[in-house]
Amino acid sequence: MPLRLIAALCWLLFAPAVAWAQDDARPPSKCMAIARALPKVTYANFTPIAGAEDGEVVITYAGHSTYLIDTPAGVRIATDFSGVYGGNPPPRVATMNKAHRTHYTDTPDPAIEHVLRGWNPQGGPVRHAAVVDDVYIRNVTTDIRDWDGNLERDGNSIFIFEVADLCIGHLGHLHTRLSDAQFGAIGRLDILMVPIDGGLTQSLGSMSEITARLQSSIVLPMHRHATPMAQFLGMMGDAFAVDYRDSRSLTVSLRSLPSRPTIVVLDGV
Repeated sequence: MPLRLIAALCWLLFAPAVAWAQDDARPPSKCMAIARALPKVTYANFTPIAGAEDGEVVITYAGHSTYLIDTPAGVRIATDFSGVYGGNPPPRVATMNKAHRTHYTDTPDPAIEHVLRGWNPQGGPVRHAAVVDDVYIRNVTTDIRDWDGNLERDGNSIFIFEVADLCIGHLGHLHTRLSDAQFGAIGRLDILMVPIDGGLTQSLGSMSEITARLQSSIVLPMHRHATPMAQFLGMMGDAFAVDYRDSRSLTVSLRSLPSRPTIVVLDGV
């Protein structure tokens, strides 16, 4: 039996129990893979099944590293929120990372109900497990480097949004390669938002390796700066289809996920 199929079956059978065992205070994660048992596994794409959630999620590219996620229940989330993009109207949830001022703000609009910082101002890792109506938001911390190359532990967060039976991940300002333990904590991602700046976060080679290992059904590039899109697409190779859109928004459900991993380039990216 192929290893990917074994991983998929293990996830279907055991993922909820594993999520509770890790932290009983957290809601069970539908996206948590059993990667600690199979640390070298490449995550399988999960095809929709009968009875799955039919709700649609709208994802809009606002600018830089900010995507807006609108859930079926009407919750709006803004990722890597600095206040420059996606703030009008204010989202109900804003996630932030502190590598640069373009990824966070010290003065978020008071109308934003939930401000989730990807770092702990008191030091050490921060842990989020927020349920806002129909979306569960959690994080996996990673390290960042300052302009002098010094490493700061747990200074960035990969945020995972679980909604409408979809698992949506935003890599944030990811400076370091991911360990097997971090891949396991992330779990399955149906939709992946990945920075492709070519070096401000990591090289395109490193980012393409991370993207290929996660094997998400939809990959949404971001944080591109001057990097030619063709350079990233070329590194991803023929295993990924490419879909250029003339809109900044994408409407997606579990049932509408493509059968082949697809890089979707929204207008403005």
